[in-house]
Amino acid sequence: MLDILAFGVHPDDIELGAGGTIIKHIKNGYKVGLIDLTRGEMGTRGDKNIRQREAENACNLIGADFRLNLNMEDAFISINKDNILKIVNVLRKYQPKLVLCNAVKDRHPDHAIASTLVSKACFTSGLSKLITKDGDIVQKPHRPDAVYHYIQDKWIDPDFIVDITNEFDTKIKAVKAYESQFYNPKSKEPETPISSKEFLDTIESKARLLGRSIKTKYGEGFTVESAIGTNNLFDIF
Repeated sequence: MLDILAFGVHPDDIELGAGGTIIKHIKNGYKVGLIDLTRGEMGTRGDKNIRQREAENACNLIGADFRLNLNMEDAFISINKDNILKIVNVLRKYQPKLVLCNAVKDRHPDHAIASTLVSKACFTSGLSKLITKDGDIVQKPHRPDAVYHYIQDKWIDPDFIVDITNEFDTKIKAVKAYESQFYNPKSKEPETPISSKEFLDTIESKARLLGRSIKTKYGEGFTVESAIGTNNLFDIF
């Protein structure tokens, strides 16, 4: 049973959107798994094998319990029964309390589609009349307590912000593990919207802006699907 299961439609989405938050929770003793929906094989730079190695390196830096890839079709990902059932299978297998997934709106259209796909699968996973199996074993229904959507390239006003001041440097190391995708002056591959040094600078700028909102140095923002509750007003800062 996991505390957090984080999804990204492409390898590197999780690191960019929620890497610091995941590192923080792992440091605090929570069990976290990572799921990539596709191999990012349609990306301009690198290929699926390179990105697989980069994803494994990033996972080691983060310290997650595991990382899996569901082998959905990059650039053609859709909300259909097969894809929903792939996600339901891992939700029922690992029984996460919380799910993190792609932004509800973003520059890349796959992000928003994956956001809806994962959210729908989280609901579907709780349906007792839906029978799924892990090998020969019938899985028990499971619906996570909450689904939180991390903010990506497009600015969205966050519903809450996590202080990642002490985790920011490790987050950046995990992002830079994707050498094929981000700034590399030795690369001969075509430039993309995320391969410039300026893009890496924006990661820090956004983290600083989010952190300033909660009076810390760095932050990561999330949106919610339902209201967040508390038993103590002093737990909110």
